[in-house]
Amino acid sequence: MRSSKSKTFAIAAFISLTLAAILTVLNLYGFINVPEVVAAGVRWAAIAVLVGYAVVRKNLTTWILVSMVIGAEIGNDFPEIAMHLNIFSKVFLKLIKTIIAPLIFATLVVGIAGHSDMKQVGKMGIKALVYFEVVTTIALFIGLAAINISQAGVGIVLKGGADHGEIQAPPKQTISDIILHVFPENIAKSIAEGQVLQIVVFSVIFGFALAMLSAEKRRPMLNFAESLAETMFKFTNIIMYLAPIAVGAAIAYTVGHMGFGILVNLFKLLLTLYVALIAFILLVLFPAALMFRIPIKRFLKAVAEPISIAFATTSSEAALPRAMEAMEAIGVPRKTVAFVMPMGYSFNLDGTTLYLSLASVFVAQAAGIHLSWGEQLLMVFTLMLTSKGVAGVPRASLVILLGTAASFNLPVEPIFIILGIDELMDMARTSVNVLGNCLATAVIARWEGEFQDNPVLDYMELEEVVK
Repeated sequence: MRSSKSKTFAIAAFISLTLAAILTVLNLYGFINVPEVVAAGVRWAAIAVLVGYAVVRKNLTTWILVSMVIGAEIGNDFPEIAMHLNIFSKVFLKLIKTIIAPLIFATLVVGIAGHSDMKQVGKMGIKALVYFEVVTTIALFIGLAAINISQAGVGIVLKGGADHGEIQAPPKQTISDIILHVFPENIAKSIAEGQVLQIVVFSVIFGFALAMLSAEKRRPMLNFAESLAETMFKFTNIIMYLAPIAVGAAIAYTVGHMGFGILVNLFKLLLTLYVALIAFILLVLFPAALMFRIPIKRFLKAVAEPISIAFATTSSEAALPRAMEAMEAIGVPRKTVAFVMPMGYSFNLDGTTLYLSLASVFVAQAAGIHLSWGEQLLMVFTLMLTSKGVAGVPRASLVILLGTAASFNLPVEPIFIILGIDELMDMARTSVNVLGNCLATAVIARWEGEFQDNPVLDYMELEEVVK
């Protein structure tokens, strides 16, 4: 019953929004002459239908998308009010920033110390880490190339001032300064200043030190790190309930502050990301599947459901159970799935790492700051480390993006602009994360000589068993 009502509202919302958009464009370019009050009334009527659809759906992702539309309309119709809504986005981003240090620390410590028995991990662990690093590094460079080609952030005029401070280029640093900046002198100071790379270095060393302890002494701290990681996942989920308000406020402020012209840059950024992700799939993941003789048709059938879950929920974790079942069904041994898949969720988020390099340079372009190739490569090197602390939760990449901006003295205002379409970008990058991890599991199984070309159950049979 609810599904039928949801479909009805969806069709009604689509038709009404399409008509409102056509009317607005025709009126804007003088093809017809409709009073602005009437045009605004049509748009708000369409939004009312869209809100009805969101009420029926009762889904956070739907509310975020609806909030984007409402925010854009408020920014267009009531720019004076929209200018004061930015406070909600600021509160949301402040709360997101509080996640940075504990999330990175917990995930990296668990990822290292939780798999510290090298006798058990053996060649599989080394091969997995090598594969993860190669693939994610290529993803970073594809993102870097894409944003330099599209120049999506060029032409944006930021209006700094009291709210955001003066926009300045990052100060020139010597090699010695760069090296010294990597290592923390006081972890509390690094956390307070949001120095993500220093937090990562501390967490990695801490993880290796913990791994050297006996099992009896290691277990309490490892339990604490696991509990902290799970707590930060829940913390993030709580904060994400504020996301519709924050996203709506962000896009309202952006449109009210800069006009609808800024949406051109946003859609250019969105298109850049989608094209870059498609290029990554075709140029990296597909050749890897062929190289390791992964049965493409069977693999795609198996990953279809986990990817659709990831796309709809924008959460890699939500797709994890079905992804593990799917990989086991196509011939990956359970022990390989249980080891590689969770490990990949900390070290092999391909879509997110590509997005981070792309978005970081977009922030610099939007601020009018020219980054040399050397500075961009340094940023990529930083992201190679910091992206390993990204957990598979919705919009966790925003945490790393904020930390990267702080590390390179980039302004925060462009991130407010990105926030308006972050939901649409998160759908794509999370789907690629899940696809990349599923393929990594199959690749490592084949590399180890344990991939079963004729599994007992195929994926469709497994679905019937699960049901």
